[in-house]
Amino acid sequence: MPRWKALPEELDPQVKEFASQLRRLVDRSGLSVAAVSDRTGYSKTSWERYLNGRLLAPKGAIVALAEVTGTNPMHLTTMWELAERAWSRAEMRHDMTMEAIRISQARAALGEFGGTAGPGADGSSRVKAAPGPGPADPAAGRGTGPAAGRAAEQGTGRAGRPSVIPPDGGPNGPARRGPAASPAAPAPKSAPAPASSAPRGGGRKVAMIVAAAVGVLLVIAAAVLLGGLGGDDDPGKNVAQSPSATPSTSASKALPAGVKCSGDDCTGQDPEAMGCGGEFATTTSSATVGTSKVEVRYSKTCGAAWARISQAVAGDKVTISAGGETQNGAVKIDKDAYTPMVAAADGAEPEACATLASGTKGCTESP
Repeated sequence: MPRWKALPEELDPQVKEFASQLRRLVDRSGLSVAAVSDRTGYSKTSWERYLNGRLLAPKGAIVALAEVTGTNPMHLTTMWELAERAWSRAEMRHDMTMEAIRISQARAALGEFGGTAGPGADGSSRVKAAPGPGPADPAAGRGTGPAAGRAAEQGTGRAGRPSVIPPDGGPNGPARRGPAASPAAPAPKSAPAPASSAPRGGGRKVAMIVAAAVGVLLVIAAAVLLGGLGGDDDPGKNVAQSPSATPSTSASKALPAGVKCSGDDCTGQDPEAMGCGGEFATTTSSATVGTSKVEVRYSKTCGAAWARISQAVAGDKVTISAGGETQNGAVKIDKDAYTPMVAAADGAEPEACATLASGTKGCTESP
């Protein structure tokens, strides 16, 4: 039965090559994964993830493995940097693919919603607005409006026909309808004139308000500039104050390569995945609980701590507490386990406790 499982097919070629190199180093050293875990300070579960390509090992683990196997750490670190860039590119491609899928789904959902509601509402409003002017025209309300208009234009040209002349109006009937139709036509044309003049007046008012606001801003800016240039009594004062916040911000972000969090950002995170273990971690306190050993692992670089239990059995539990935060871990299959991290100012603050499956309990003491 082969010692190693096949690496995932979707793994990037450079990451796959790096994982294969790590396997060869472990094989040549003759060490088991458990022995590598004990000598490097990283758990057996983590090394199984690193060697099976499920997680990229942090730089600290690589340096520790180089020391254990007698390999040149500089060469191994160079290969790790190539694999780390390939891993980042793969994660970026995955994120972009998921984002494209979400955008396509959102566009499809919004397009379907807009196609059923938007145009129908607009169309119905335009259809209802079209016949609005009709009722204002008395002639348009009747089906004989155009005939009446033509009769008015022709005057007495059709007066000789008895069927056209009303019995009570005589020749004066068309004359009364003619003047009634003529004022109806200009009425719609005269109405828009006041409406068109109103926006022009409003536009001028808006322009004047904007111009006044711009003038006020220019005056304020000039006053600020003149006030800043006039402070010659203490020329070094402003120069000393301006960069005061920059060093603290940059210092908090100046983390070693492979370390991905610090302080409160590390709370709840996996210490090995964040690069806080290995060379960046030390054991600040420990205790023996039954046959198991519980430790407080502290990383000054990350400003965080976690608990580790070893020589344990399935069902044993371990916790870490600091600053009001508590994280838990449990032994499932391996003989060791560790908790997520909690932020800690120093290694003396955290307390690690173990509760064994047999019921025995114990905690570390502050150094």
